[in-house]
Amino acid sequence: MENLKCLFNCFPWDIFLFALLLGLLLWWLLSKLLGDRLKSHSSELQDRINFLEGELEACRKSKVSASVDLGSAAATVAAVAAPVAAMAAAPKASKKDDLKIVEGIGPKIEELCNNAGIYTFAELADTTAEKLKAILDAAGSRFQMHDPTTWPAQSALARDGKWDELKKWQDELNKGKA
Repeated sequence: MENLKCLFNCFPWDIFLFALLLGLLLWWLLSKLLGDRLKSHSSELQDRINFLEGELEACRKSKVSASVDLGSAAATVAAVAAPVAAMAAAPKASKKDDLKIVEGIGPKIEELCNNAGIYTFAELADTTAEKLKAILDAAGSRFQMHDPTTWPAQSALARDGKWDELKKWQDELNKGKA
């Protein structure tokens, strides 16, 4: 019993209550500051998401309107579709060359060439630059900036195994352009 009496009488309750009150005040202040900061950060992220969703919707609408507006594009597609279909109907080569060796051709353009029936350096060398340009134009605006004028000549050098000559010429080219 005396221990309890001493505890209540001798314990520094004022210091304990002050420390407790100070701790509660700090906890409230930190939660207020961090809570506001997290709320503002989450609202900023939500604004970014809403903006990107709007941009995505605008892009989708422009693609839809571009696909609906086929007036003169239909004639162009028809003119390009016939040679592409003829190339696709041709028997596929059993051996495929790495067309990316030709400067100006990357993985996506190599895929376009393969879809058009061009798998080897010999087939690429026999394809005219105009036909290659038609393939690129048919693939969309992303590929229309490429200039395939040197691709048949480069692939002819690769077909013939003239690698040193090809390398020297490619050093002079800028992304496949002379």
